[in-house]
Amino acid sequence: MSLPRTLLGLLDPQPAHGYDLKRSYDQHFGGDKPLAYGQVYAALARMLQNGLIEVAGVEPGDGPDRKRYAITDAGVTELHGWLATPEPPAAYLQSTLYTKVVLAVLTGSDPQDLLDTQRAAHLNEMRVLTRRKQGGDLATQLICDHALLHLEADLRWLELTAARIEDLAKAVAR
Repeated sequence: MSLPRTLLGLLDPQPAHGYDLKRSYDQHFGGDKPLAYGQVYAALARMLQNGLIEVAGVEPGDGPDRKRYAITDAGVTELHGWLATPEPPAAYLQSTLYTKVVLAVLTGSDPQDLLDTQRAAHLNEMRVLTRRKQGGDLATQLICDHALLHLEADLRWLELTAARIEDLAKAVAR
């Protein structure tokens, strides 16, 4: 995810302090990985330098003065250009999981054990996400659905690979 562009999106409706941007980011996108304040202020400094935001006011605080940031016209153009650009679909052709299966075959390890262990890990993570989704707001439900669908696709691949493991062993032996 592009942190600067995400911060631009959070600034688009109204100016905000760095602290407020961090809180808003964590609320909407942080999930299990909240932003560090240093990340926010480093991104704000770069965006300020690049003319994407400006200081809209300075207020005294307990420590340093608190700056309120606003998006500029250049920032709005950058944000809306980014929003209009589709994300490239990720093909995952260099999957670590695929690499492990091939290496299990090459080294004489049991690839079925690897696939079974991975399947159990995926199913466990799916249970965790399903519980999180059930108790969550709409944003949490949507992000959990995204993760669950990716895990479901991985499970389908694990089943397909398990069914074709002998063919893979022959292909790798050549």
